[in-house]
Amino acid sequence: MSVRVRVPASTANIGSGYDSFGLALSLYNTVAAEIAPEGTWSVQVIGEGSARVRGPDNLVAVSMRRLFHEAGCGAGARLTCENNVPFGRGLGSSSAAIVGGLVAANALVDRPLDADALFRLAAELEGHPDNVAAALLGGFTICWAEKGTARVAHLEPALGLATVCVVSDARLSTRRARSLLPDEVPHRDAAYDVGRAGLLAAGIALGRADLVRPGMNDRLHEPYRATAVTDLVVVEEALLAAGADGASLSGAGPSVIGLVTGADDAEALARAEEVARRAETLLRGVAGRRVPQAVAIDRRGAVAIG
Repeated sequence: MSVRVRVPASTANIGSGYDSFGLALSLYNTVAAEIAPEGTWSVQVIGEGSARVRGPDNLVAVSMRRLFHEAGCGAGARLTCENNVPFGRGLGSSSAAIVGGLVAANALVDRPLDADALFRLAAELEGHPDNVAAALLGGFTICWAEKGTARVAHLEPALGLATVCVVSDARLSTRRARSLLPDEVPHRDAAYDVGRAGLLAAGIALGRADLVRPGMNDRLHEPYRATAVTDLVVVEEALLAAGADGASLSGAGPSVIGLVTGADDAEALARAEEVARRAETLLRGVAGRRVPQAVAIDRRGAVAIG
């Protein structure tokens, strides 16, 4: 038995939606998995992170083993992972690995988990639900906790949304990024983000550029993480000057994301490509950044492919 699964990258937080919002991107990892005898595991990694994520500690293999255990399956697996999601840059590489492993394993067991159980297991393995929700479901997701249990609302973004990704050459671990945040924030900053998060969710759902830009402004995490991502403001301002409708740190960083709206997805992507070209010119003097890339929204999430 074998399966191939395609999993999208994701951007989380998106400014004011700290630890809650996620958006799936059409930049993909692919997991090919074949059942092997019990205790037999092999992992081949091609592409992003190939020098760092091989062997039994690979998150795809870890996730598969966990789901096999939950489903009462004692098999092993032979895995080939083709990675296009930048590793450790704030675009959901760990969530793509976890979701890819879980969805692949779920397709191979006799008693697969339902969608809710799959999401909860993914959130448990990742430690937070925002990226895994978007990777699993696609589109725009809003997560929260109910009595210690991760929950998710899945929304279809308006037809007419694309992104521009400015990936950093450096990596920033989620653990380090979280360590930069204070235990308490001023009440006025919390109130500020509540209002902005509402604007952002409405802007994404309705395709309203006038709501997206203020909605991506944040006071809860970006000001603190800017001490580690020292060019954050420069890159955000370049994206906005290039025509993006809003810009923010992507996930924990250090990548930066711009949102671009349009009459439909094709127009939004064409606009994003123009924004990327203009931003490349504006960022030529900024070291340590890859060329800005226009990336469409993914609306399907993790899927088995032929």
